[in-house]
Amino acid sequence: MFETMVSPVPLSLNFLDQTLLLFPQKAIFWLQQKTLIVADVHLGKVGHFRKAGIAIPRSMEQEDLAVLSDLIREYHPSKIIFLGDLFHSDMNNDWDWFVLWRDQFKEVELILVRGNHDILNENVYRKLNFQIHKTLVSGPFLFIHERVETSGTEPDQLYIISGHIHPGVRLSGKGRQSLTLPCFHFGKHGAVMPAFGKFTGRVCLKYKESDLVFGILKHAVVAL
Repeated sequence: MFETMVSPVPLSLNFLDQTLLLFPQKAIFWLQQKTLIVADVHLGKVGHFRKAGIAIPRSMEQEDLAVLSDLIREYHPSKIIFLGDLFHSDMNNDWDWFVLWRDQFKEVELILVRGNHDILNENVYRKLNFQIHKTLVSGPFLFIHERVETSGTEPDQLYIISGHIHPGVRLSGKGRQSLTLPCFHFGKHGAVMPAFGKFTGRVCLKYKESDLVFGILKHAVVAL
């Protein structure tokens, strides 16, 4: 159950004197803190759409949990930070898969920074030993779900890492071909993580020349 293989090699980024491993699986491993960071898993979205009569393969939920399981077994994080939208909507049968998954990794500390889709009662998460936060400060980083511009009132000493947007980058060829890849986007004041869940879209952002943008291929993360 929940087993695949972790073969893609991460891209190592030295950032703010910290080492961040950027995975093609659309996750970050913060080496110094032994912390895995993922955003916008959207568990339960498949069940939500199936309930509405839309034919979506049930296996998609299990595939996301399998990828997460393999990252844990490969890198042994002491904690996982979920940057919001862990569960897509109201409770459905897909939650049962998550309960089974949690039972395999009882030793891993789970932290949820709540997002707009995280509408379940906090007690539901606490039964699985989650810590719940609106925002979370750790080291040089401020973790939030959705970054809102605050006209320079954000603490200068903290670099924001967020999700919510499902960022993408569009690559164009000479023959009018184009391809939109999910990406990690590191700007001057904050980074936006790609959506971890497979059953999600992506939005092309406007990038500045000074930004660091890393496109995600099937087996690699590449600087663009």
